[in-house]
Amino acid sequence: MKVLVTPTSFRSKTNTKAMEKLKGFADEIVFNESGKPLTAKDLQEMLKGCDGYIAGLDFIDEVALESADDLKVISRYGAGYDRVNMKAANDRGIIVTNTPGSNATAVADLAFGLILSVARRIPMLDASTKSGEWIRSTGMELSGKTIGIMGLGAIGKNVAQRAKGFSMKVLAYDPFMDEEYAKSNDIIPSDLDELIRNSDVISLHLPLNDKTKDIISYKEFESMKEKVILINTSRGGLINEEASVEYLKNGKLGGLGLDAFEEEPTNSYAKFRFDNVVLTPHTGAHTFEATENMANMAVDNLIDVLRGADCRYIINKQVKEN
Repeated sequence: MKVLVTPTSFRSKTNTKAMEKLKGFADEIVFNESGKPLTAKDLQEMLKGCDGYIAGLDFIDEVALESADDLKVISRYGAGYDRVNMKAANDRGIIVTNTPGSNATAVADLAFGLILSVARRIPMLDASTKSGEWIRSTGMELSGKTIGIMGLGAIGKNVAQRAKGFSMKVLAYDPFMDEEYAKSNDIIPSDLDELIRNSDVISLHLPLNDKTKDIISYKEFESMKEKVILINTSRGGLINEEASVEYLKNGKLGGLGLDAFEEEPTNSYAKFRFDNVVLTPHTGAHTFEATENMANMAVDNLIDVLRGADCRYIINKQVKEN
């Protein structure tokens, strides 16, 4: 068995157990040495002869899979699979799996860290104080404010729990709303327009697809309250970056925290040089605990599929059934 492993954090010391399990199963393991997500062209060459593929945030389209004649499973190292062209995988009979919930705590922690950092401008004040200045900056308290959570999956639910700890009112939008969870946790289900109009903080936890692309753009910024804090720890493309810059410049947007960008690695940092903007390099899932959870689940999924055993986390079950 030959396996391609591309997530950059997979080989961390935390993942010794997963690595040993994979080494005991595979005859050959090929790693991503670039330090960044791979393009379709990169993958086209690297997937040749591979039976299994543990995938990071690579761009897996029909071009990437053109030479993947032996590939039987793409095991996503993470919950999202918007960068996997499911039609191309289905057409080739390739099973796709993911690791839902494995990084929910980690991403929620970062989302709330970004909320606090933007609300109190912590990075700006840190840099200023270290440079010898002693300035005053008036921030925003979270207690009593309304947070709108777009996407009430595992991560969104964890963000809601943290918001409750800060005595915030929680609105949530989700096309597949968990009504029972919302009711039992004092979360108010809202339609998208209502959430955007009434939130002081908006945190995005949606997949990227045709329906969610630019879900926050010019129209939505116009509808928002003055000085809203906007956070994206999900996928670049959910927020129209040019629109966000315009509303940062005119003062309507109170602050922005981004862990996901339209292009990654991003070249957009220059246009986001505002004191009320905090940027991180898509690092939400990068905790010791989350990387260990993702690695173990991804390896188990891959081995289960290649051995023909039951796998709980197959996304395209129709391929398995056929």
